[in-house]
Amino acid sequence: MIKAIVAGASLGGIEAIRKILFALPANFNIPVVFVLHIGTSNINSYISMLNDNSVFTVKEAEEKEYIKSNTVYFAPPNYHLLVEKNHTFSLSTDEKVNFSRPSIDVLFETAAWTYKENLLGILLTGMNNDGAAGLQTIKKYGGITITENPETAHAQIMPRSAIEMFTPDFILDLKDIPNQIIKLTNL
Repeated sequence: MIKAIVAGASLGGIEAIRKILFALPANFNIPVVFVLHIGTSNINSYISMLNDNSVFTVKEAEEKEYIKSNTVYFAPPNYHLLVEKNHTFSLSTDEKVNFSRPSIDVLFETAAWTYKENLLGILLTGMNNDGAAGLQTIKKYGGITITENPETAHAQIMPRSAIEMFTPDFILDLKDIPNQIIKLTNL
């Protein structure tokens, strides 16, 4: 049973995330946690737009905050986002991973250690290999993995690097990811 979803994106991710969130049904109540490579830029206006146009509470994750259902979280700019064993977040300014802070790998690995087989990991469009090792960790711990189809992704490198590293459970065009999420979460 899926208890949390983690997802990561880089170049092209703003649009990809919007398309996924807007396609999920109103009764979707599983927490979703995103890392979007944004460097030090703030995404307050993006979060505000998502809040205004979706059924979810959308916000930046905060230190020691409990992960709640029906909420979409984003890693704050320039902070790694970690999931703790007690289902809270930690923020870190440790060194960049794969040239990124926040790093998708950091979120995916810590979420895998906490949620194990109850985690769904999704790696979307992007221009580096951040997220590939983390997605493999999710699979290693029994979670389900989805990679955006590199052939139709805005930027191919990130999803392709995961596929070259291991075989994800699903390789899907962006338009098919929301329906697969719904099927996997039994809604």
